[in-house]
Amino acid sequence: MDYEKFCSQILEIDSKVRFATVYDEWAVRVSGGMRTGLKNLLSEHAENELVNLSILDWKARKDMSKWLGKTKYTLGEYDKVKRFSFYLGDDHLLLVSTENDCDTGMIVDEVIKLYYSN
Repeated sequence: MDYEKFCSQILEIDSKVRFATVYDEWAVRVSGGMRTGLKNLLSEHAENELVNLSILDWKARKDMSKWLGKTKYTLGEYDKVKRFSFYLGDDHLLLVSTENDCDTGMIVDEVIKLYYSN
């Protein structure tokens, strides 16, 4: 999969999408980033910490999949943003953040549709 194209397509879904980045299982950024012109709300250190926590959560959810099935995505809603984690198979994790007033269902549906079309 061309993850750079995939992340670009996600940013095009809606102007309320702030960030779309794919990481591998070692928390290494594969592609993507912040929408041009927006300021990251997190310091570089805080962002790295959040990514590492997301990777740990992803690995824990993989362990639970034998009972519950594979996780498709998770959502954290904060005062300032919504943060989605999409599980792209066993090797990659997609993190997406949006403005808080985005249409959650539409974002989830469109990201999943893009994933399967790529």
